[in-house]
Amino acid sequence: MNLATNYLGLKLKNPLIVGASPFCDEVDGASRLEDAGAAAIVMRSLFEEQIDHQQRSMSYLLDTNPGEAFSGAREFFPAYTDYPLTPNTYLEQIGHLKSTLKIPVIASLNGHRPGAWTDYAHKLESAGADAIELNLYHLITDPLMSGKQVEDDMIETVHNISSVVKIPVAAKISPYHAAPAQFALALEKAGAKGVVLFNRFYQPDFDLQELDVHPHLTLSDSSELLLRLRWLAVLSPHLKGSLSCSGGVHRAEDIIKALLAGAHTVQLVSQLIKEGPRVLTQLLLGMRRWMEERDFEDIDVLRGRLNLKRCPNPAAHERANYIKVLQSRSR
Repeated sequence: MNLATNYLGLKLKNPLIVGASPFCDEVDGASRLEDAGAAAIVMRSLFEEQIDHQQRSMSYLLDTNPGEAFSGAREFFPAYTDYPLTPNTYLEQIGHLKSTLKIPVIASLNGHRPGAWTDYAHKLESAGADAIELNLYHLITDPLMSGKQVEDDMIETVHNISSVVKIPVAAKISPYHAAPAQFALALEKAGAKGVVLFNRFYQPDFDLQELDVHPHLTLSDSSELLLRLRWLAVLSPHLKGSLSCSGGVHRAEDIIKALLAGAHTVQLVSQLIKEGPRVLTQLLLGMRRWMEERDFEDIDVLRGRLNLKRCPNPAAHERANYIKVLQSRSR
């Protein structure tokens, strides 16, 4: 049985990728993931703000009053020493992982707008990263900023990064765009070799005792997969590059569904946090069992079988299903 897949031009032994997370901070932990069946790993994100901080620090040491550096904004962000990996140690960690692992190591950059920080992609490539995942996280709070301006900045950022490296770049996006299909095509035209669906926005909570707002992040569950399946099915007939499903993948059935919708790979974090590396072995076993029961010998045969390629009018199809659901609920 062939579970191999191609993602961003990388040949993977199966579609299971460890998503961006602290799992790769230690080489031993990453090795256990590889032994359990991981086909590739994505390192935790290196943030635009970290790189800018480092560059500003170097600059003000030469010609700026330290008290003025990064004034106004720095108080909102974690202190430079609070990040588990600084930009320099991040590069060193890539080298450590590459010297130990046989599977691809994907670096992760988290940012949303053009700037000098994008040049850091070249350093990630030089350190040995096999690919770069660019997490385009941006929650718009400025009422004067248009959706077009936001997307134009993201597209330019993808172009700037992909143009300075030879390794493939994947864009990780949110579902909150007016026209995700058009945006994904624009990212591909800008140089992205793949799209990851989706990043997860944190949902802050209110502390009624302290009357304060607290960042809050919960682990995903399989219910989050449905949104990914819809857009994988919409996008997969149109994109030339790779698609990866991130969020809501917890069971072997979730992986099969993502493949049927058109994904080349799936990314796991929450389930690994809950059960540890052994869950990867169990998921692969469950995939093989499902495929054997239905006489599927290759996951390429599964990919995209339930996308909208064969649908003559996808918009009407989606609208009709929407109406059917509402009508069935009213009975």
